[in-house]
Amino acid sequence: MASDDIALLADALSKTHVGDGELSFKGLGLKLDDAQSVEELVRDIEQFRGLRALRLEGNTVGVEAARAIAKALEDKDQLQRCYWSDMFTGRLRSEIPTALRSLGSALMTAGARLTELDLSDNAFGPDGVKGVEQLLKSPSCHSLKELRLNNCGVGIGGGKILAEALIDCHRKSLAHGSPLRLRVFIAGRNRLENEGASALAKAFQLMGSLEEVHMPQNGINHAGVMALASAMRHNPDLRVLNLNDNTFTKRGTIAMAQALRHLRNVQVINFGDCLVRSEGAIALAAVLREGLPVLKEINLSFGEITEAAALVVAQAVRDKPDMEKVDLNGNCLGEEGCDALREAMEKGDMLGSLSDDEGEPEEDEDDDQDDHEEEEEEEDDDDASDECNEDGEILKENGTTKKDDSPEKPQSSAEIMSFLSCPSAEKLLQLGETRTNVQQQVHASDPHTAAEILLKISSLYSEQPETKTAVLETIDAVLKKLLSGSDLSSYCFLSTLLVMMGLLKGEGKVKKVPLVPGQLLCLEHAVQQEYFPQHVALLLHTFTSRNSEALESCSSARERLSSTLEKKCH
Repeated sequence: MASDDIALLADALSKTHVGDGELSFKGLGLKLDDAQSVEELVRDIEQFRGLRALRLEGNTVGVEAARAIAKALEDKDQLQRCYWSDMFTGRLRSEIPTALRSLGSALMTAGARLTELDLSDNAFGPDGVKGVEQLLKSPSCHSLKELRLNNCGVGIGGGKILAEALIDCHRKSLAHGSPLRLRVFIAGRNRLENEGASALAKAFQLMGSLEEVHMPQNGINHAGVMALASAMRHNPDLRVLNLNDNTFTKRGTIAMAQALRHLRNVQVINFGDCLVRSEGAIALAAVLREGLPVLKEINLSFGEITEAAALVVAQAVRDKPDMEKVDLNGNCLGEEGCDALREAMEKGDMLGSLSDDEGEPEEDEDDDQDDHEEEEEEEDDDDASDECNEDGEILKENGTTKKDDSPEKPQSSAEIMSFLSCPSAEKLLQLGETRTNVQQQVHASDPHTAAEILLKISSLYSEQPETKTAVLETIDAVLKKLLSGSDLSSYCFLSTLLVMMGLLKGEGKVKKVPLVPGQLLCLEHAVQQEYFPQHVALLLHTFTSRNSEALESCSSARERLSSTLEKKCH
C-alpha cells in the first residue's frame, strides 16, 4: 500500500470513533486488495472495544482483504450494524461471493446479533445472494430488523434464494422462541420480476412484521403485485410501501387496494409509474375514503389516469387530516383537467406539480397491446385474491367463488334464468313478485356480470305504469345489494358500469352497450333512493359531467340524471 494511502487511512481513522460504537471508513475510495493493504484498518477494528457498527461503503474490497477484515471481526460479538454497500466496485463478480462468505462467517463465529445489514449497490447478482445465504439463515440474523439490497442485480434466482433464506431464518428463530421480525426491506432495481417477487411475498407473509417495503423498478407485473398485496395485508404495522416503476394495471391495483383496506398504519404509498390507470385509481380512491386513516403521502404519477378518475382520488383524500402530498403528475388530465384538479384540492399545497401532464388521451388510441396483455395473462386473473375481506365481500380463487356475503343462495328459478338470457318486459312482468330475486344473480365478486344485468333490466324501462314499476323494483333490489358492501366493492362495480356505458376507458376487451334513455332514467331513480350513497353519486356525477358526449343519444334523460345527481351531491 502506498505511503500516501496509509497516511490518508490513518487520518481517516482518527475521526471514525463515534459515541454509538460506530467505526467508519465510509467513502474513502480505498482499493483494498490484500492483507497488507488493510493492515491499518484491521488494527483499528481489533482495537475498537464495543464495536457496534462498521461502515465499509465507498471502498473496493478484494478477497484477501475481506479475509483479513473477517479475521478481525471474529471476536466482535457486539456488532449489530453492517453498512457494506458499494464496496466491490471493479471486482470480478466471481470474487464477491467468496468475500461475502468470509465476512459472514466471521460474524457467525463472533456470535454477533445483527439488526441492520446494508449490501446495496453491489452488483453481485444471484451468486452474491448465495454469498450471504448462510449468514441470513444463521442465529446472527435472527435479530435482523433492516435488510437493504438495493441495486444488486439479484434477479429471479437471487430473489428465490433470498426468500428461502428468510423463511429458514424465521423458522429457526421461531423454534428458539424469538422469531425474525424484519421491519425494513429494501430491494429496488433488482430485476426480481414476478417469480422473485412472489417468492419474497411468501417470506413477507410469514414474518408479518414489515414496516417499510421498497421494491421499485423490478419488472413486476400484475401477477407479482397480487402476490405482494396478499402478503402486505398480513403486515399490520406497514407504514411505507414503495413499488414505483412496476406494472400494476387494473388487476394488480385492485388486489393492492383490497390489501390496503386492512392496513391502518400506512403513511406513505408510492405507486408512481405503475400503470395504475383510471379503474385502478378509482379502486384506490375507495380505500382512501374508507381506510388508511394516517396516510400522509400518495404517489400515483405517470399512471395513465384520466381527469375524472383523478378527481375521484382528489375527492377521497381532501378530508384526510394527515395528508401532506398527493402526486398525480404525468397523467392524462389535459389543461382543463389540471385546473379542475387544482380547484378540487382545497389544500393548495397538498397537490404536487402537474408540469409533466400527458394531456387528454386520444379517443382512437390503439388498445391492441392492452388486449394482448389481457389474453396472455388471463390465467393469472385471480391469483392472490383468494381471501374474504372483513365485510364478507366475495373474492375469487382460480375463478371460483370462495365466500359470499349472503346466506346460501336458493336454487335459481328457470323463469329468472330464462328472463336474464333474453330479457323482455313481458317476461319480467310474468315473474311477478319473484322478480326481485334477480338480485341473487349479482355479486360484488363479478362486477362485469352485475353491470351487464343492470343494463339489460334498465333497458326495458318504459312509462307504461306496470312495466315501469316492475323495472324500478328490480333495479332497486339489484343496486341495493351491490351498494351495500364496502366502498371498494361499490366503486369496482361502478367503474365497470362506467366502462360499459362508454364513460370510462377500461382495460382489455369490454363491450360497450348501446345506451337507451331508460338506462339513464333508472339510474336517475336509483340516485334518489336511501341505499344510494352520496359519495357514489358524486363519483357518477364526476364521470357523466365530463363525458356528456357519450350520452348524446339520450340527451333528455341525461339532463334529468345530471340534475338529480347535482341535487344529491350538494
